[in-house]
Parts: sequence; C-alpha cells; structure tokens
Amino acid sequence: MRKLSTNLFVALMLMLMLMLLFPCFVQSQTDARIYDIIENSSAERIEKDIRTLANFGTRHTLSDTVSQTRGIGAARRWIKAEFDQISKDCGNCLEVFYQKSLVPAEGNRRFDKDTWVVNVVAIQRGTDHPNRYIIMSGDIDSRISDPLNGKDDSPGANDNASGMAGTIEAARLLTKYKFKNSIIYTGLSGEEQGLFGGKHMAKVAKEKKWNIIGILNNDMIGNIKGIDGVIDNRSFRIFSEPTPVDLNEQQRIWHRFYGGEVDGPSRQLARYVHRMTSTYMPMMKPKMIYRLDRFGRGGHHRPFNDEGFAGIRIMETHENYTQQHQDIREEDGIKYGDVIEHVNFEYASKLTAVNAINLAALAWAPPAPEGVMIGGAVQPSTTLRWTEVKDKDVIGYKIYWRDTTSPQWQYSRFVGKVTEHTLKNVVIDNYLFGVVAVGKDGHESLISYPTTLIPRRRK
Repeated sequence: MRKLSTNLFVALMLMLMLMLLFPCFVQSQTDARIYDIIENSSAERIEKDIRTLANFGTRHTLSDTVSQTRGIGAARRWIKAEFDQISKDCGNCLEVFYQKSLVPAEGNRRFDKDTWVVNVVAIQRGTDHPNRYIIMSGDIDSRISDPLNGKDDSPGANDNASGMAGTIEAARLLTKYKFKNSIIYTGLSGEEQGLFGGKHMAKVAKEKKWNIIGILNNDMIGNIKGIDGVIDNRSFRIFSEPTPVDLNEQQRIWHRFYGGEVDGPSRQLARYVHRMTSTYMPMMKPKMIYRLDRFGRGGHHRPFNDEGFAGIRIMETHENYTQQHQDIREEDGIKYGDVIEHVNFEYASKLTAVNAINLAALAWAPPAPEGVMIGGAVQPSTTLRWTEVKDKDVIGYKIYWRDTTSPQWQYSRFVGKVTEHTLKNVVIDNYLFGVVAVGKDGHESLISYPTTLIPRRRK
C-alpha cells in the first residue's frame, strides 16, 4: 500500500512538472471556460428572441422600413438595440453599427425598386490582434413563395430567426470574456434576394484588409423534424468548400502533384469545428459535408469564400422544405410556412453553443503558422518547416497528419518552440500534413497546410 502511494505521488509530481514545462500537455478540453459557455447557452433567451423576430410579421428585404412594429426596418433596429444593450452590460465592449449598401433594381430580378440592404454589426475587439476576426453570422431577412412579396406575413422563424437569435445569444455569452483576436457578431440582410448583405461585408473586409480567420454562417439551426420523417436533435451539418476559388496556376499544380485538394482554409475551419464539438460536446454529432452548400442552393458564407476568406455553413441535418420559402397555408393536410411552432429551441441552443465555443477557442488561439513547407520525397521521414508566429503566448507548435483518405486529422505531435521538425519513419507518400501554433492555454490555431517544397540541399 505504501509503495503504491509512493508511485502515485511520483507520477503526480512528474505530471505536474510536464504541465509546468509544457502547458500544451493541458489539452484544450481542460479549459473550464468552454464548458461554462456551453452550460450558459439559454434556450429560453433564444426562444424569446426568435418569437420577437417572427412577430415583426415579415422581415422581407423589400418590406416596410418605417414601422416600429412590422418589417425589416423594425427588425434591424431591434437587433441593434439588443447588441447595444449587450455592450452596455459589458462596459461598452462592443462597437455596434449599421453597414449598408444600395442595391439597384435594374439588373437584379429579386428587386422591384432600388433598396438599401442593411447589416447590423457588433465587434468585440481583441486585446492582441484587433484586426484579426472570427465572425458569426445570422440572416435578418425572410421570404415566402414569391421572392418579391414584401407585404404578406413571412415570419421566418427557423429561416433565419434561429440563426439570428443564436448570433445574439453568442454575443451575450462571449462578452463576459476577453480574447486575443476580435469577434464579429453580425446580422446580414438581403440573403434571400441574392446574398447581398454578405457580398457587401466581404467586399468591405477585402478593401479594409481585415484579417479574417473565418466566418461561421448560421442558417437554419432550429428544426429537428425533416421532410424525410427523421427526428434528430443531436446531429448537424457543416458545409465547406475544399479549396479557395482564387487559386493560381502554381497552386493548382501543387494540388495535382502533392495533394491538398480538400485542405483549403474553409475545410480546415470545418474540421476545427468538428473536432472542438466532438471534444467538448460529445452528445452532438457533427456531420461534415464536402460541398460548398446544399445542392443548387446558397448561403451567406459563400460571398466570403468568393473573396478568398475561410467560411462554413452550420445548420440542422434534417430540413423540412414545406417550412421554407412557403406561403402560410394548409393543403392536403400539410401545413406550410416557416412558423414558430416548428422551431425546437433546445436544439437551437445547442447549435448556438457549438458556435460560441469555436468562436472562443479561435479568438483565444494564436495566429496560424505561415509559409509552411514540406520535404521527404524518396526518404523514410517527413520534414516540415514554417515561419515563427509573432505572438507572446505561443508555447510551441504541433504537427498533425492523417491518412490520405481520412476526413479528419488522426495523429499529432507537439514539437516545441521550433520552426522545423522531422517526423522520423513517417513516409510522406502515405499521409497529409499540417501545422498549428499552440497558445499557453492549450488553444490551437487553424491548421496550416504546406504549399511549398523545402529546397533540396546541394551536395
């Protein structure tokens, strides 16, 4: 018994020494703040916000902008007021403003008049990297069968009051903390008319040289009963494109000969969300979809992808098309329309928590390594090299690798505060590789995939 106690004491002391010398041994799942964020996501608050948004009658882009009780104007003023109140509660920690662009009717078939498309934006500035942003978005607008009908009721309870309410709730949760990087919470408009709110924000981001880590677009996070008859309140989908659309010829050549066809920034963001959710919320079942969006359809992450930014769509697994873009009616015993009765608020709260913990982890994490290079052709080992990340909290780097057929990273090794490492007896032909920076609290950057060969040394 005495010997066992002595051995246990030695083991505990060794573990403590490792934790002090290498904080990365304290894995990110030990961060109690993440569990607190999950626990505090409120289905009750989300329900209240969804009901408020649905009760504006319609939030169609072409609807009334003057009324205080009906139309998209009243809705966006209410959203801004909510962000203002959240900011007041956290000591004015948010910069809240409107962002607008005028969309002409000419040349745009879903506009019958020149219309101001207005986003509502709230920025929580980072302490270390204020120009690096992780973004969560929901859509303000709604629609029914006729895309030009801005007068009749269009409550848009799930599409997309759920995503908008989730974004507001995430702001409530995360403004209790301080982060290295900035977080943007935004309600985007004009989605149903052609993704115009997202196009404008992405264009502004490009012009102002925002360093965007990624955008988590939430579009329909409240339905659990699908058109296929399946009822599921655990799984959700993560849509992501494989590689950026703006690849040059050299990058295409790299993908053809060295791999990386499914390793663009958006896909790495999707993997990050999948891994974080599986770690912290094992009751949830994230499902990665290797597609930009649903077949033949679009969402507000796409304009950011078009500008070269990482972006994904998070949404329910089982859609019900009778409750999307439909006039409110009953035919042949089927009730059509996107009304409040179809929203599951507990499920919306869970997906809000999924977003919030990923926003937090990325906002706490250091920047990702740049200039990642790789070498190891006709050799028994693989070498990776990268540029040092300029961040005071970086304690080192971790190399990830996986089978070429695996959707998720399988293996990893923390290699310390170095900028080059050789994985001995890991043959480059059989795996795909990536590198992350690790912060002192264990949070990791997105994975950087190698895009250049390490030059061979001349003999």
